[in-house]
Amino acid sequence: MSIEINELMKQTGVAFGTSGARGLASEMTDRVCYAYTRGFLQYVASIGELDRHGIEVAIGGDLRPSTERIMTAVARAAADMGCRPINCGRTPSPAVALYGLTHGVPAIMVTGSHIPSDRNGIKFNKASGEILKTDERGITSQRVELADALFNVDGTFDEAFEWPDADPSIGQAYVNRYLEIFPANCLAGKAIGLYQHSAVGRELLVDLFEGLGATVTPLGFSDRFIPVDTEAIRPEDVVLARDWSAEHGFDAILSTDGDSDRPLISDENGEWLRGDIAGILAATYLGADSVSTPVSCNTALEKSGAIANIRRTRIGSPFVIASMMEASEAGFSRVVGYEANGGFLTNSPLPLFDKELPALPTRDAVLPVLAILLLSIQEGKPISELVDALPKRYTLSDRIQEFPTTDSLQILSRLCDETAIHAAFANTFGAVDAVDRTDGLRLTFDNGTILHLRPSGNAPEFRCYAEAGSPEAVADLLQEGMKLLESMKG
Repeated sequence: MSIEINELMKQTGVAFGTSGARGLASEMTDRVCYAYTRGFLQYVASIGELDRHGIEVAIGGDLRPSTERIMTAVARAAADMGCRPINCGRTPSPAVALYGLTHGVPAIMVTGSHIPSDRNGIKFNKASGEILKTDERGITSQRVELADALFNVDGTFDEAFEWPDADPSIGQAYVNRYLEIFPANCLAGKAIGLYQHSAVGRELLVDLFEGLGATVTPLGFSDRFIPVDTEAIRPEDVVLARDWSAEHGFDAILSTDGDSDRPLISDENGEWLRGDIAGILAATYLGADSVSTPVSCNTALEKSGAIANIRRTRIGSPFVIASMMEASEAGFSRVVGYEANGGFLTNSPLPLFDKELPALPTRDAVLPVLAILLLSIQEGKPISELVDALPKRYTLSDRIQEFPTTDSLQILSRLCDETAIHAAFANTFGAVDAVDRTDGLRLTFDNGTILHLRPSGNAPEFRCYAEAGSPEAVADLLQEGMKLLESMKG
């Protein structure tokens, strides 16, 4: 039988968002994952990036319980399309993307990033880089053939599929990307805690930072998948970092999300930096002349005056990448991007230590952390003082989980004009000074505070972002914003 990917999405609830296809692992059957992969590869072939028989397709995954099964379904689809599946193993998303970009082949990562372990996802990369929103439309419109003989009635494969063992050199190549550019002892004297939890890059990151001279203490290893979100940091992770810092006297604590493409970095006191603050510091160290960043990120970027060209985008790496491409076409030579979740992307080769670090236009957890640590050394200041030197703008975010996207969109549609917005917000937050609908509803109030409401692009969540001039004010603003969301959920 044949079916269009759009129709399969409606049947299963496994939908495309800003980071690929995601859904409940129980709905991501072998049949569904096989079909989505065929749709992706058919689309890649249609744009001329799958132009020879036996072309490699790189496939990696995170440490979720369902990941190995889904990787096998992806590999079988690739093989049935006449491609050669390359088993990258359980390794970071940017390592898989780097292999694809370096070898000029498609790369597929099975990951749900930070979402709960009962869910998973498939992130697709063309040979030329991450899929953009135009590519997404091309993929979901594909009609694929699904032979009934391949699957049982429950969507599992009728026969087992064997493919090559994992190649550890692919993860090592990602580590070597940095070891070959940064001096071997550039982090000498730095004491770093590495919060490993269930992050797929937890062992590689120890090797990397020790290889650059740091003293690394692994912390919090878990055999059970933990959904660490680098944007909505769990209260227990806040406590852990402070306690570890007090006990060990670290210069910083580092961590990542599940697929190790988004970083967490703390200061010497165990206070986690927001991703948009980390992005400002990293861009400053790297001498960026153009920064693309979502509208939800901290406006300390503009107020700092450190970057010549700032481009605000919708939330999601595809939008950041598209904006970076435009910046490069406009003639900027050190083009970077970052997100509130800490993901950091580069669209230009960057001169460092008399060498050149090639561009990596996908979320990368390593470069921003290295940049902040080296900025601390360069300035002779602890990380907390680097943060304190920035304009005083503070951001927080939270989300309501299990909040259907259709409900979120209905709420935003009701807030369609000045009267409705005033009625919903004025009594609690004051008069509205500016409205931005770039992505969701972002309101700037006359006291300078900002509240941004937005449905998640890849999970049934309604997110709330807050920005204000002090930690106390932003905490109060976020609390009131979350109360408002809860009342709207009603």
